[in-house]
Amino acid sequence: MLTQILQSLGHSPLLLFMAQAIVIIGLARGLGLLVRYIGLPMVISEILTGIILGPSLLGWLLPHVSAALFPKSSLGLLQLFAQTGLVLFMFLVGLELDTKMVKRHGRMSLWVSLAGIAVPFAIGGGTASLLYEKLSSPDVRPLSFALFLGTALSITAFPVLARILSATGMLHSKVGTVALTSAAINDVLAWCLLAFVVATAKSHGLAQSVLPTVLTLVYVAVMWFVVRPFLRRLGQRGSSREGLSQNLVAVVFLLLFLSSFATELIGIHALFGAFVFGVLLPKESSFATTLADRLEDFAVVFLLPLFFAYSGLRTQVGLLNQASMWGLFATLLSLLLIGKFGTCSLAARASGMSWRESAAVGVMMNTQGLMELVVLNIGLDMGVISPTMFTIMVLVALVSTVSTAPLLRLIYPDRLVAAESSAEPPSPLDAFCLLLCVSYPATVPGMLKLTRALLGQGALRSRIYALKLQRVTERSSFYVADAQAPHSEADTLRPMIQLAEEAQLQVRPISFVSHHLSRDIANVSEVKGANLVLLGWHRPLFSRAALSGTVGEVLEDARADVGVLVDRGLSTIQRVLVPFHGTAHDRAALRLARRLMDQSSVSIAVLSVVDQSEPSSANVAVHEVLQSLFGDSFDRVTVQVATASEPAEAVLSELRSAPQPYDLVMVGVGREWGLEARQFGIQQEYLIRECPTSLLIVRGYDPRVQGPRAEPSAQSALSPNGQPSPA
Repeated sequence: MLTQILQSLGHSPLLLFMAQAIVIIGLARGLGLLVRYIGLPMVISEILTGIILGPSLLGWLLPHVSAALFPKSSLGLLQLFAQTGLVLFMFLVGLELDTKMVKRHGRMSLWVSLAGIAVPFAIGGGTASLLYEKLSSPDVRPLSFALFLGTALSITAFPVLARILSATGMLHSKVGTVALTSAAINDVLAWCLLAFVVATAKSHGLAQSVLPTVLTLVYVAVMWFVVRPFLRRLGQRGSSREGLSQNLVAVVFLLLFLSSFATELIGIHALFGAFVFGVLLPKESSFATTLADRLEDFAVVFLLPLFFAYSGLRTQVGLLNQASMWGLFATLLSLLLIGKFGTCSLAARASGMSWRESAAVGVMMNTQGLMELVVLNIGLDMGVISPTMFTIMVLVALVSTVSTAPLLRLIYPDRLVAAESSAEPPSPLDAFCLLLCVSYPATVPGMLKLTRALLGQGALRSRIYALKLQRVTERSSFYVADAQAPHSEADTLRPMIQLAEEAQLQVRPISFVSHHLSRDIANVSEVKGANLVLLGWHRPLFSRAALSGTVGEVLEDARADVGVLVDRGLSTIQRVLVPFHGTAHDRAALRLARRLMDQSSVSIAVLSVVDQSEPSSANVAVHEVLQSLFGDSFDRVTVQVATASEPAEAVLSELRSAPQPYDLVMVGVGREWGLEARQFGIQQEYLIRECPTSLLIVRGYDPRVQGPRAEPSAQSALSPNGQPSPA
């Protein structure tokens, strides 16, 4: 039935192409959800989409469906869109390549890049002599085959690497900056090398390649001395109040395709012209960023998956039907590791990096992804490499790209990334450390008000950090622009810093791009030695659970006390109610309450809620627990006792009947209060939903155990002999 429907579409090329686009984009985005969940870049799902829809899987399992969906007569149109997408993508790659970044980190990165090109190129060229007879054609010169294989092994995918670095939180780290700059230099050198290789392969001898070489030099000179100054004026016009008008976009497209047209006529491929034009476009103003934003979604979401699908239709894993072919795949993958990982690591080590940092740079430079597929498709179109060699190298590119992120996390774990991103001069160990996690501006005033009360007169001796994490997007321009010209931490958090200064608080800003918010919050809190992680609460968008999402994950994972502030107009903190049922988290709330009392003379009322089934001696024992927690300050604490089967209802009853309203309720997280970190229980939001005043939910952390502490009942908070257990 499906085959018949698809065959009926073949009478209309437009309908068939639309069906192909729906399947390709839908599958790529669906796989992308899984790929991003395990921390890999989107390009992996796009490569897999091409292989799945090609003869390697769909053509093998459902040959009739494959033939109806991708008949040979339709491949010409698919190829046309794929090539157009590549031209736009290579323009974006050049547009995102900032030469100033190369100047800032040039020396060390230059050595790493040269090593990452020269040695793999030599290995590939040497191996080609052994593979020529088996995997090439007599019509192809051995030199052309060797040059293409060497180029394919020496390439590094600059945009893909930027996405991986952002996913692992290393975009601004020392090793990440060196690797990204090295990849940028590698891209420039590799595409110049590829232009020479294509010109050599199209000619029938070195003598005939002289004319393309001369024309290429003329092309570069015209682009540099004529087009480049014009592009600067164009950039100034695009950054003015008029903005990026449609006329300016039309001029950019006109020059882009003229540049690609010229390099295709010369014989060095249209992609080289698109890349050079992107590199020369000015990056100083907002012109390049705005242009990338307008083009990238269409090129990356629609056109680029078509290229991957077209590549997948040409990838035939079934050609590797002999053990020797898989052995060749393993050999080339091993040579890539030796040539790329080994030499780049040694070059980084020789430039002064540690062995761990050098190994991380070597792993990053081993990322090939899309760029190698581009080179391989050019080689296959020109007939320089065979379909079997094309398939082997596609699998090599896939494995090398998939393995980058896991190996990087193994060699350079998250704790080192967090330590580097938040490094600063040491502070006194006895200083109270508070980490404020800023997500929404509306939560900032309440968090600062609570911070002021917690620190009181000791604010100058304490350490206060404001952490702002930027969520990633799928745009490679987001990663690359952030790496080249990241916003300063002070700029990102400037509104909060201004409010903090008005409250006489000295806040130290931390801001970076995060792929996993809760994990990075936990890492920074551990690196800083935070005594308290304070988050502002907001209702999750898709979950009924109040403490779910990032907030719930921080409550589970952070190795510090955590407070979640539910702000209902917190303007002053003078009277605080602390419900107590005996759990470890309740004790953590009491410790914070004592700090409020000591630092800011806040009036504390403790509501001890006792179950009806518990003996009366438990009430006396609870008083002893409270006295041990507050010490000499216990006489300043008002203690009330309530007997109730529903502790949360006892708290609400006290709030409604109190002669004077409370400013804040501080309560330990737990199911007895209708609060718990895990997402189950229909009454989970009860206290948050019904509490009429601001609420601070506290989760205590015990460094003697892993993760959050257990939640004993009020009775189990006492020792077997009825005495208070240690606080």
